[in-house]
Amino acid sequence: MNEKQNEQDVKLINRREFIKYAAVGAGAVAATVAMPGFMMGNAEAAYLSKLPMKYKDYNVVFVSFDALQAAHVGALGYQRNVTPTIDAMAKKGFNFTNTISVASWTVPASMTWFTGVYPSEHRLTNKFSVFNPPNNNVLSNLKKLSPELVTLAEVLKQNGYATGGFTGNAGVSGGFGYSQGFDEYFFEKGKFGSMGVSIPKGLEWLRKNKDKKFFMFLHGYDMHGQNEPEGGFDYRFVEKGYDKKYTGTPKEQEALREEGLANGKTELRDADVQFWRAIYDEKIQRTDARFKKFLEEYEQMGLMDKTIFVLTSDHGTEFHEHRRFDHGFSLYDELIHVPLIIKLPKQKTGKVIKDQISSIDVMPTVLDLLDVKMPENAAKQLRGASLVSGLKGKPVAKDVFFETDYRQYTYKRGIQTKDGWKLIYTLEDKSRELYNLKKDPHETKNLVDQEPRKAYELEQRIFAHFKAIGHDLNAKQWIPGLNPVYDSQAKGAQKK
Repeated sequence: MNEKQNEQDVKLINRREFIKYAAVGAGAVAATVAMPGFMMGNAEAAYLSKLPMKYKDYNVVFVSFDALQAAHVGALGYQRNVTPTIDAMAKKGFNFTNTISVASWTVPASMTWFTGVYPSEHRLTNKFSVFNPPNNNVLSNLKKLSPELVTLAEVLKQNGYATGGFTGNAGVSGGFGYSQGFDEYFFEKGKFGSMGVSIPKGLEWLRKNKDKKFFMFLHGYDMHGQNEPEGGFDYRFVEKGYDKKYTGTPKEQEALREEGLANGKTELRDADVQFWRAIYDEKIQRTDARFKKFLEEYEQMGLMDKTIFVLTSDHGTEFHEHRRFDHGFSLYDELIHVPLIIKLPKQKTGKVIKDQISSIDVMPTVLDLLDVKMPENAAKQLRGASLVSGLKGKPVAKDVFFETDYRQYTYKRGIQTKDGWKLIYTLEDKSRELYNLKKDPHETKNLVDQEPRKAYELEQRIFAHFKAIGHDLNAKQWIPGLNPVYDSQAKGAQKK
């Protein structure tokens, strides 16, 4: 990285400074007319109106860039050029700039893509919990889906699709039920693996199945705190003169996460926060380049014009925006605001869709685009709505719900309304956080005392929503400490 290029890079100290440059959060996105390179004219609108929106027997490539914070994507307004390949696809596809994930860590968030239900329903919810829904006592041990659920891969397989998943393991391990419905599902045991492994495996599978219609899930932990680039960092974005208090190792990030969980905050200098953002950007840029090579090989196979691409992330990650590191333990914007790009076959012109939508809408959207026959039980289970009408220009904005049960530390539920109000409810102490995202997109001022009626209204909606899906928040259904999956995070709990 030469000095001139480095000088042009954005200096990231914290999210409050960063937000001036990036259009993120419900308030910022709502105020944005269009992202750079996405201006819509009459010709573009006419072109998009003629897209068929039904692609029966076409292929689907679903890509999860694990832990990619929306605020670090160029197509969402980020100034440092770390996602040129993703941005190019967004420019030619549908770019949903205000997508909210149902959860803030991998296991519950990702399974919602493939089942179309909330984490409280698919039950891959916590490393340390027992879930006791009405009339069906089930140990929530991350290793078994709710028995009645049908996955996206199963539906497509029943419709004649070859199905292959190629992942970095950990939170999307086949042992947790993610392999359900896949002909082949690769996960490197014991790893937070990268696309450096999953992409070659996926390409090998594609060469064998390119003459069939197929559904491919491609995933990697390249941007995750527990992954370090092969050969180490080159520190291309780190400020000259940084004193190297940190070097960017997974152990350092894990220590910062645990410090925040134990003390409620981490003590970091602005220079340290800037350092961690810089190496995160290096990871993102490396991953984007790796994905570019995948697309080049994919195009050489002659498959681009027969494929729907879905690019997204399960959750973001925190870099001290609320004085902590990593993800899973809260429901702030930096953790649940994710990119979502849908690129249709032969699509040459893109569109920004600013409506607030949920990651739970992904499965019904894919099935709608493919025009597949759904089993009756699959159709009944879907909680989300197809976004195809949004691709056609109709409004699809909605209020969204989200949740996290994180180890033995916290159990939270939340709602974010399409008009910019957000409430986070913490089950263990019944505390509430209310934010007006239009005025406070960084979630810095809790308005519970100033707006008691709004807080009560949204609290009641949270309780009603979860009760409707079989999870009564008034009942004592969540018992921590019974079934740790990762021994390193057991914190004294007994494994059963």
